Amino acid sequence: MNKTAQYLQEHLVGEVMTSPDARQYFSTDGSIFELTPQIIIYPRVENDVRKTARFTWQLAERGRSISITARGSGTDQAGAALGNGIMLIFPAHMNKILSLNSRKGVVTIQPGINYGKLQQTLHTHGLFMPPFPASIEYSTVGGAIANNASGEKTIKYGATKNYVRELRVVLANGEVITTGRLNKRELNRKMGLATFEGEIYRTLDALLADNKSLIEKTIPKVTKNSAGYNIWDIKDKDGSVDLTPLFVGSQGTLGIVTEAKLEAESYNPKRTLLVGFFDDLNKAGLAVEKLRNLGPSALELVDEHLLNFIEKYNPHQLRNIIEQPFAKLVIFIEFDDLTKRAQAKRAKKAKKILKEFARDFKVTQDEHEQEDLWKIRHSAAAINWQDVGSKRALPFIEDGIVPPERLSELLQKVYDLFESYGLDVAVWGHAGDANLHLQPFMDLTSVGDRQKIFKLMDAYYQIIISLGGSITGEHSDGRLRAPYLEAQYGDDVYEVFVKIKQLFDPYGTLNVGVKFDVNIQDLQALMRHEFSMNHLYDHMPRT
Repeated sequence: MNKTAQYLQEHLVGEVMTSPDARQYFSTDGSIFELTPQIIIYPRVENDVRKTARFTWQLAERGRSISITARGSGTDQAGAALGNGIMLIFPAHMNKILSLNSRKGVVTIQPGINYGKLQQTLHTHGLFMPPFPASIEYSTVGGAIANNASGEKTIKYGATKNYVRELRVVLANGEVITTGRLNKRELNRKMGLATFEGEIYRTLDALLADNKSLIEKTIPKVTKNSAGYNIWDIKDKDGSVDLTPLFVGSQGTLGIVTEAKLEAESYNPKRTLLVGFFDDLNKAGLAVEKLRNLGPSALELVDEHLLNFIEKYNPHQLRNIIEQPFAKLVIFIEFDDLTKRAQAKRAKKAKKILKEFARDFKVTQDEHEQEDLWKIRHSAAAINWQDVGSKRALPFIEDGIVPPERLSELLQKVYDLFESYGLDVAVWGHAGDANLHLQPFMDLTSVGDRQKIFKLMDAYYQIIISLGGSITGEHSDGRLRAPYLEAQYGDDVYEVFVKIKQLFDPYGTLNVGVKFDVNIQDLQALMRHEFSMNHLYDHMPRT
C-alpha cells in the first residue's frame, strides 16, 4: 500500500485498498473503455467522503492533483464510473434507506442502495419510483441520480430530476451542503456566507443573470435530456434558486452525493397493455404522436431487426408469443391509471388509433399475458450477452433522442447509416420520447472495427443534432459523448457549462475526463481490447 493510501486508511472509518486485483476489477464499467484507479475506498460514513475530498483539495493546492470518482454498481455505459485516481465505492456500506414517510411518499436514501431493493420496499407501501432504468435490479439509485436516469415510465412521469427533492453533497473542498429550493431571502443569506458554498451561490447567481437570455433560448426541444448540466431548472421566475437540478445528471463532476430525499408516486400493479404491429414507419410515427396525447404510462418499441436477431440466435425465447413474419415495428402502449374506468377510457381511444395505423394489435388486462408480451420488448437484453463470432454489441451510439414528431425520420436515417457501413442493425427504446437504443456488433480486437467505431459515432451524433435532438436522453455524457457536447449546444452554452465546472471544481479533482476536456484521441487511447458483461451475469442485464 502506498503512502497516500496508508494516510487515508489511518483517517477513514471505511476500508482502503490498492491490491492489483481490486484495481483491475474497477478498471471497467459498462462502457467500451478501461482506466485503472490508483486507490479504492469503501466509505462507511459521509465523513469518509468529506475527508477524502478535503485531502485531495489540499494536495491540489500544493500542485499534486488526484481525481475522485464516485461509483455505484459500474453499469454506466459512457465511462463515467471510471477514473485513474481515487475511486469511492458506495454499495458496500452506504446503501441504506434512512427514512420513509409513506403517507407523504418521501424517502431518504444513501447513494449506494440497490434501485430494485428500494423499489420493492416502496411497493409494500403502495408507492414506486417511476423513472427507474432498465438496469433497476443491478444498479444504484446514486448512479441514477448521477445520470438523471429514466426508463419506460418516463413518457408519463418524467426523469429522475423530477423526483429528487433534496441532496446532501460533499463539495470539492470537503464542505458538506444540503440543496433545496431557496426563496430570495434564503438565497441572500447563502450568498453572504464566507465559505465555498457562499462563493458558489454568489458566482452562480451572477453567471445565470449574465446569460439569462442565452439560457432561455437554448432549452432542448426534447422530452428528456441528460447532456451537459441542467442550467434551465436552477432559477425559477420568482427568483428562487435550487442547486438540486444542477447536481442531478452531473455525474460526480460538481460534488459527491451522500444522501438524497426522493418523492415517490402511487403505484398500481393493475394495468392495461396494448401491443400494435406496424408495417410502415411513417404510420407508426403518426400513431405514436396520437398515442402520446392519451397519457400512457409506457410507449415503447422494438423493430423487426431485433426480432429477427432473437429468432436466429435464441428461437425459443419468444416462441408462441409473437409470430412471423415480424412487423417492421412493434409498439407497446400501457395505461396505469388508478381506476379501471380511466384505463378503459384511454384504451378505447388507443384502439381507434391502432385500427387506423397498425397492421394488427392486441389488448389485455391479464397480468400473465402482459408478462409474455413485455418479453418481446425486454428481449432486447439478448443483444447484451449474445456473441456473434468475435463480435459483441457495443454501447457507443445508444442513447440519442429527438423531438417525438421526428421518430420515423430518425429510424430511417439510422437504417440508412447502418446500411452504408454494411452493418446489421437492431433498434429498441422509448417510442413516446423518440429515444432509441442500438448497439452495433463490432470486434474490439479488429483495427478496422476500432476505427469504424469513431466514424459511426461522428455520423450518428451528427444525425441526432441535425434533427434538433440531444446526444443523450437518459445515460448522460460520461467520457463517450463529451466530445460532442459543444456541437449540440454551441460555443456560448458550452462555455457556461465549463464555467460552472470550474466554479465547483477549481482544482480539477472531481471525476476528471467526464463531460469536459475529452477528445476523440483521448477515447481511442482508453478503448478496451475486449468487451464483456461478466460483472453483470448474476443479474441477466436488461436494456
